[in-house]
Amino acid sequence: MQDRFYFGTNTKMFKTAAETVDYLHRLEELTRGIPPERAQRFVIPSYTSLGPARAELDRAGSGILLGAQNMGWEERGQYTGEISPLMLREAGARLVMVGHSERRHTFRETDAEEEKKVRCALDHGFRVLLCVGEQLEDRRYGTGDEVLRVQLKIGLHQVRPEEADRVWVAYEPVWAIGVNGIPADEGYAGEKHRMLRGTMVELFGEAGSRVPLLYGGSVNPENAVALSRCKEIDGLFIGRSAWDAERFADIMRAVLASAA
Repeated sequence: MQDRFYFGTNTKMFKTAAETVDYLHRLEELTRGIPPERAQRFVIPSYTSLGPARAELDRAGSGILLGAQNMGWEERGQYTGEISPLMLREAGARLVMVGHSERRHTFRETDAEEEKKVRCALDHGFRVLLCVGEQLEDRRYGTGDEVLRVQLKIGLHQVRPEEADRVWVAYEPVWAIGVNGIPADEGYAGEKHRMLRGTMVELFGEAGSRVPLLYGGSVNPENAVALSRCKEIDGLFIGRSAWDAERFADIMRAVLASAA
């Protein structure tokens, strides 16, 4: 574990704006005492929650970073149903997630589309969380590493080495996500993170060695500490186990206590 560990969650299409505000209020209360140099907290709620969430975080003087679940790759245009970087900035987002498995596999987004979104987000001053992950078939055929490397190389193709400090990567094996997900053990997760790190260094040189690599995929109170002890893992991107503020705070404290 590096000195600063990353703890984040994406609430998908579950919490309303009011529920998000209540959640953030409680999460800030419970985790305010965690030194920012030890933990970066971030929450990625629905678009309609961003404005109220920003107001709540500003009111509390919170260090929780607020992110958006997706973004179009143009500032304006005839893109019905999309949301632009200008709109996200106005709503208070500071981080943009790109390439979540549900965007890739449910909505059929391509690696080339993720590439354009990453470039657009960086051009508009956001941090970018690029999600990558292999499907169960890739694991079965032994092609997972190739899939992950392609997702990284295309998604980050237009990123310059001097911009790598605004890039985070979340590794989420598709077969480990969701209600029926099969959690990856720390050995498998560590192996994939070592490969991802090597690819980042290949792409960005020394700067690639400092890009935070987060693990996501059925992270829960039972496996969070073991996963965090993998030296290749710099953070945890947690799903439903983090949607209760008390439970999320407990995971944070358990992970940080194990590293003390």
